[in-house]
Amino acid sequence: MTDDSEEEFWDERYRSRDQLFSGDPNPRLVSQTKQLKPGTALDIGCGEGADAIWLAEQGWEVTAVDISTVALERGVSRASEIGADVANRIDWVHEDLCTWEGPEPKSHDLVSSQFTPFPVESRQSMFRRLADAVAPGGTLLIVSHHQSDIQTTIPRNSNEEMYFTASDVAEALDSADWDIIIEGKLERSATDPDGNEVTIHDTVFNAHRRE
Repeated sequence: MTDDSEEEFWDERYRSRDQLFSGDPNPRLVSQTKQLKPGTALDIGCGEGADAIWLAEQGWEVTAVDISTVALERGVSRASEIGADVANRIDWVHEDLCTWEGPEPKSHDLVSSQFTPFPVESRQSMFRRLADAVAPGGTLLIVSHHQSDIQTTIPRNSNEEMYFTASDVAEALDSADWDIIIEGKLERSATDPDGNEVTIHDTVFNAHRRE
């Protein structure tokens, strides 16, 4: 079930360009999961599917969830172009995270959210839902833009309420069940719209659920 106005907003945003994002997997996903044994993965806010496709290429069985049918259709098309071995590893799910009754508790070895714009009023409950979906021995990886980048030359949302810290994620978890691998602000290089190399910052939360 989806919010029609929210879905239309995202569909129109994706329609505004033939390809909204780079098509490359998010670098934090790659660096934080490359040592993990492939299993079942949940990709929250999958967009055009670059992360889901990369995970499938590594051997993961992926459930990729997004509110935009335009984005999902692009993901399906791209995965099919790569080949059946990849396409058959991905289940594309059209849902609004605010109203979705999933995911099932303890159902995935990896739950990944890369730069998903969580609504402020339901953010903590969403963090708990995503954490609950991680199977024993699994990984929760939540990455977002850091508030310190509001003034960067790379376009960022100017609404400070849209930003959260890794500690905010940690507060939603039962500390007895988790080993925190990374909780903080990490920097990396990026190229701004004028072609300049700049340093940007990500909020990164990576935790392992105890068995």
